[in-house]
Amino acid sequence: MTSSFLIENILNPPVLYFFLGMFAVAVRSDLEIPAAITKFLTYYILIAIGFRGGAELAQGALTFEGIITLLAAVGMALTVPIIAFYLLRHSFNTSDSAALAACFGSVSAVTFTVAVAFLENLQIPYGGHMIAAMAIMEAPAILIGIALYRYYSQHLSRNHFSFKKIMHEGFFNGSVLILLGSILIGFFSYQNHHALLEPFYIALFPGMLAFFLLDLGLTVGRQMKGVRFVGRPLVLYSIAIPLLSALLGFLVTLLIGMSTANAFLFIVLSASASYIAVPAALRSAIPTANPALYVTAPLAITFPFNVAIGLPLYYYLAHFVGAGGG
Repeated sequence: MTSSFLIENILNPPVLYFFLGMFAVAVRSDLEIPAAITKFLTYYILIAIGFRGGAELAQGALTFEGIITLLAAVGMALTVPIIAFYLLRHSFNTSDSAALAACFGSVSAVTFTVAVAFLENLQIPYGGHMIAAMAIMEAPAILIGIALYRYYSQHLSRNHFSFKKIMHEGFFNGSVLILLGSILIGFFSYQNHHALLEPFYIALFPGMLAFFLLDLGLTVGRQMKGVRFVGRPLVLYSIAIPLLSALLGFLVTLLIGMSTANAFLFIVLSASASYIAVPAALRSAIPTANPALYVTAPLAITFPFNVAIGLPLYYYLAHFVGAGGG
C-alpha cells in the first residue's frame, strides 16, 4: 500500500469533517447538531445511495457478475457472524458474543458511502449492483446473530422467541426499509423521473455527506471516552475481525473475478460493522446483551479504523483482483 492512498483518503473533505467532529469533542467545544437533524441526515444518506443504486440497476447494472456478487454478499452476511461468534466466545458471554457477531457480520452504510466518495474522488466508476449488495447484507447477519443467541441460550423460555418478530426486525427495521425501498423506487422510476431527482442524490450528496460525517465525528468523539472501560479484548476484536472479514471478502472477489472498484466495495462491505440498524434490532431481540459493547465496538473503534486506515488498505488489495471501473 502506497502512502498516496492513505493521504488521498484522509484529505477527502467528508473524512476531514469527521475528524473535525472528533476534534471538537476533544477540545470540549460547544458544537452540537440537534437529534432531529441527525435523523434527517441519516435518512437522506440512505435514500440517496438507495435511489442511485436502483437507478444503476435500471440501466442494466445487474449483469451475471452482479447476480453472483449478490449471492456472494448474502453468503458473507451468513458466514462472518458465525466466525465472529465463535471467536468472541473466548472472551464474552453468549448474548454479548451474539450481539457483537451480528454487528460485525452486518454492514455500515456510512462506511460504504465514504468508500464510494473515495472512488468518486479518484473518478473511478463502480457497479450499481454493489449498493444492492449492501442493502441485502443487513438482515441475514441480524437473523444469524439472534439464531446463535437462541441456540446457545436453551434455558430461555420459548415465549421469548418469535420467528415472525425476528424476521420483522431483520427486514423492516427503519434503516433497512428505507434503503431497500429507495432501491426499488430508483429502479422503477428512473426512466421517466431521474432528471427530477438527480440534483438531490448527486449534486447535494458530497455536502450532505460532509455534514453527516461531522455529526458522526461528534458522536464517535463522545463514545471514545468509554472505550477505555470496555477492555482491551474488545478493541482487539473490533479491529481483528474486520481485517479477517476483509481477507475473506478479498478471497471471494478473487474467485468471482470482479473489477477493481467492485472488489474494493465488496471488501469494504465485508469489513464494515453495523452501528445503526443492528443495534436497533438487538435491543429487544437480545435484551441481555450489553449495549455498551455492541454500540461502542462498531461505532467508536471499527468505523474510525476503517475510515482512516482500512479504506486505503482495501483499495490496495482490490488491485490484485482486477482493473478498471464498474
